[in-house]
Amino acid sequence: MTATINNQHDVSATDLFAVLTKVRQCLENYIGREGSRDRQEGQAEIISSFTFPTPLTNLCRIFQLSDFERDILVMCCGMALDAEWENLCATANNDSRRDFPTFNLALTALPAPDWSALSPMSPLRKWHLIEVGEGNSLTTSALRIDERILHYLMGIHHGDEKLLRFVAPVKNFQAVNTKLVDSHQQLAEQVAATWGNSPLHYPVIQLCGDEITSKRTVAAAACQLIECDLCIINACNLPQNNQDFHEFLQLWEREAALNNLALLLDCDEIDSSDHTLDNAVKSIIERLENPLIITTRDRLSPKQRTILTFDVYKPTINEQRIIWKQALDGELGVRSDELKVESKELGVRREQLNILVDTLVSQFNLTAPEIFSASHKAFASKVTSDNSHSSSFSTLNSSLLTPNSPVSTPNSSLLTPNSPLSLLWESCRAQARPRLDDLAQRIIPSATWDDIVLPESQIQTLQSVAAHVRQRMKVYEKWGFAGKGERGLGISALFAGVSGTGKTMSAEVLAQELQLDLYRIDLSAVVSKYIGETEKNLRRVFDAAEAGATILLFDEADALFGKRSEVKDSRDRYANMEVSYLLQRMETYQGLAVLTTNLKDSIDTAFLRRIRFIVKFAFPDIPQREEIWRRIFPKNTPTEGLDFTKLAKLNVAGGNIRNIALNAAFVAADAGQAVGMKHIKVAAHSEYTKLERTLTDAEVRGWV
Repeated sequence: MTATINNQHDVSATDLFAVLTKVRQCLENYIGREGSRDRQEGQAEIISSFTFPTPLTNLCRIFQLSDFERDILVMCCGMALDAEWENLCATANNDSRRDFPTFNLALTALPAPDWSALSPMSPLRKWHLIEVGEGNSLTTSALRIDERILHYLMGIHHGDEKLLRFVAPVKNFQAVNTKLVDSHQQLAEQVAATWGNSPLHYPVIQLCGDEITSKRTVAAAACQLIECDLCIINACNLPQNNQDFHEFLQLWEREAALNNLALLLDCDEIDSSDHTLDNAVKSIIERLENPLIITTRDRLSPKQRTILTFDVYKPTINEQRIIWKQALDGELGVRSDELKVESKELGVRREQLNILVDTLVSQFNLTAPEIFSASHKAFASKVTSDNSHSSSFSTLNSSLLTPNSPVSTPNSSLLTPNSPLSLLWESCRAQARPRLDDLAQRIIPSATWDDIVLPESQIQTLQSVAAHVRQRMKVYEKWGFAGKGERGLGISALFAGVSGTGKTMSAEVLAQELQLDLYRIDLSAVVSKYIGETEKNLRRVFDAAEAGATILLFDEADALFGKRSEVKDSRDRYANMEVSYLLQRMETYQGLAVLTTNLKDSIDTAFLRRIRFIVKFAFPDIPQREEIWRRIFPKNTPTEGLDFTKLAKLNVAGGNIRNIALNAAFVAADAGQAVGMKHIKVAAHSEYTKLERTLTDAEVRGWV
């Protein structure tokens, strides 16, 4: 009776056991034992019932096994599945201690024996389908089937445990119910077409650019188009030992062949000075014949093999608009087809949605997953704060934007608490924080325009900086200045002045005004003596900050800059390269980048010309110091008898004035008194001691 096969696992097992029966019969014939007639008669009938390739058939085809090699593999499989095979092998080997398959047993008992099956380059051994145990002789050593191959033959699809510590499956990076943006879809189709035109030998694909998520999205989509799954390995995690590396390559090639896999080799963080790692990457490029995609920031150019390179960028502004509308439509329960209904009310809602989207796109440069994540988190927090949820657009659009809101970056007055715009804005800001928190110090801004005391010209310059950030989208995109080239579109500023004159506070004011995150990067800590490390450190900061349009405050610019235009030695040459890289990233950065320095004159004018704004923070004169003193104490601080004219005679900068005021407040609080001149005098002595200066009688005359 012909077996009826409905389940793939049953098919795998039945096919395998049919061949096992055949091999077992060969062994029984060899030892003169009569096999089961029913088993023999059913074998051919079972095999003839298969109408599609089974795992055993596929494995033999993939690795081009001869019938003899197949029978050796099946004999080892039988040993793993049935304890009776131990007695069978012991009897066939004529030795009770050798109760296992051997090459000698295969050569003598199986049909069509071929010595080439024993070679290290034979499919059985090259692809680790079987393992040869230790022994005095190759022919008498125990043979054992590899566990991964055993599971495969049984129809159980599970990755090789030996590979899982290196390689991980790439999840589908496309957001639910969305498709790739057009630019990425076109790239994916080009990659798939490239592979499709070379079915016998897959060209190596290199995806270049700073946007890691987009590169992986394109790679995953390309693999879907050719119906293969994608796995990823970080190049930094490649085995370092030569033997381990060689075994990894063989196991990967085996796994890729068995399951139709492509490999994504992530070289984004590779250190070119690591020659061992560099050689490992080159070896993979040269050796792997399965589909291989490499993601890099800069192009690799191996000498022995051609690589096809594609540049991958974040979604364009218009593509981000489309993604935002998809995300917001989904969160608000408004489908695109519903919005096409001819209705004045729906027209107003669509207009509001467009304004909201343009406002977000004007500042944040997000990928599709980041946009959907920001949208989901924003409305999740809305539900939590309201303790209720409605999918109706009208429930949420009442506070979408203030009337006649400009399509530009809003200032803090437009971001009303708990409005959709405010929630989305905060959610977008948060996208960059996880990566930046490991690279820089986040500053929570508290200062406002009322807190800074500067000459009017400097205030106007700072307000111009804020205006440039707010109106960037309008000027660059709507008015067409972006079409003139990417270089120079970044908004950069240099704050120059001695310590305590208000450089960091001014950056806080801008962050507060623009409602953007502020991160401080100490350039003296970023600069490395190792060639290339400084650029690598800076790249990580800028790449992490791009999504959230973060304001980057680079402190101690003197550590990197300086009058280095004139190259006198190799160190000067590399220093100029580091400065050029920083300025290049500042010129293309879509947020605001601020440099601070105590010594403006130490920075070469060639570098200064590439910075859009320069704000000089002079040491405050007496009228400015008096104004700082008038503003320094919070309104809740009790004060008594303060003479701001006399306090202004203290010859210190604003930062020192703040320190003195804060210290005086603690002295007064501990004494149970309001802050008075005597408390400030005590605090001033302490601050001057810290500054290694002497507090003169002229400065404190008539205080108490």
